[in-house]
Amino acid sequence: MALPEAKQTATEARLAALTLPEGGCLAAARHAALSRVQTMGLPGRRDEYWKYTRPDTLVQADVPEAAVFETGEPPMFNDFDRLKVVFVDGVFDAEASDDLSLEGITIERLADVEKKDIHWAKDLYGVLEARGQTPVQRPLAALNSAFATDGVVIHVTGKPSKPINLIYRHADTGSDAILHHVIRVDAGAEATILENGPAAARFNKCMEIDVADTGSLHLVRAQGRDHERRAATHLFARLGKESVFKSFTLTVNGVLTRNEAVIELTGDDAVAHIAGACVGDGDFHHDDTVFITHDALNCESRQVFKKVLRNGATGVFQGKILVKEGAQKTDGYQISQSLLLDDDSQFLAKPELEIYADDVACSHGSTSGAIDEEGLFYLRSRGVPKAEAIDLMTLAFLAEAVEEIEDGDVADAIIARLQGWLARRH
Repeated sequence: MALPEAKQTATEARLAALTLPEGGCLAAARHAALSRVQTMGLPGRRDEYWKYTRPDTLVQADVPEAAVFETGEPPMFNDFDRLKVVFVDGVFDAEASDDLSLEGITIERLADVEKKDIHWAKDLYGVLEARGQTPVQRPLAALNSAFATDGVVIHVTGKPSKPINLIYRHADTGSDAILHHVIRVDAGAEATILENGPAAARFNKCMEIDVADTGSLHLVRAQGRDHERRAATHLFARLGKESVFKSFTLTVNGVLTRNEAVIELTGDDAVAHIAGACVGDGDFHHDDTVFITHDALNCESRQVFKKVLRNGATGVFQGKILVKEGAQKTDGYQISQSLLLDDDSQFLAKPELEIYADDVACSHGSTSGAIDEEGLFYLRSRGVPKAEAIDLMTLAFLAEAVEEIEDGDVADAIIARLQGWLARRH
């Protein structure tokens, strides 16, 4: 079927502004991804999964500029012993990065891997992204697979002694970064990956994660600092038997952020937890879109998303749990809630369950409301100033999402960042 004229024109203009990397072991995957983009077309407001979020500035050929945020809180995770991998406007910075050698893990630059004729990443790059195009099309992810110019390829073979920290720095007001990360976790291996930084004026990131039987991966992301940035991120994960994948994302600032997660539980007794907390003020639009597929026995999934919005900010949550036939003993939980600190902000939610097995425990809920006046009165009657009382209640509201972080020190760092954001708004 031919694309509508407007979508065809927009897609052609965007593709014309990009250069497809040629040669190397990923060439076939890139060309296949390009074909998917051309067939689907880039997203428009009339697309079902974009009706709450305008994709215009994410797909237009020209990059909307974003001022570089020079002041304010220091970068996240600076006090942690971690291996730093730094990208500046989407380009790997070897001088700012640590030596990439660490026991239990192999880290390579995507640009170097691509030059090789044979590499294990060839069997994974673009594969999970392509699987994630059904039943919902995700053309920005396919665009990423086709045109990503850099990223990391990580192979977790054991249990590294410290986390890997992917740091994204924004230096050019007109930068347009496309990064693609590929992660494979071997059987019994375990690692933690931290991500932080604004990355670019416009950022398109894709992460493909394959967790083998009994493997475990923990991902904690902090998106923030730059007020005017725009970002579309995609996370595709496939989980084997008795494997664990847990992800938490904190988002502050930014004009537009769309975080998509597509998780497949393909092995029995697998566990997937996806959580997020966002705090937005003013011209702020934040969209979490999640699709979890249960395709094995006795698997557990949790989606916990909390948003605090004020001064006209907008929050979106679209979450689905699909339980396939035969995926008995599924435990699927989904909650999305917003705290609106004024009458001008809004929260738009679309929770979904689709179940084809009869022995499951699945639930979803979505609520939106203001500060509890009774609780606020209780705190103020005990001498707590109003602003401080609101902050305490806001942190308590966000706690369920933050508690999904297993590492207590990392969770404390996230709480400290939230406290800083609240303090600056008084």
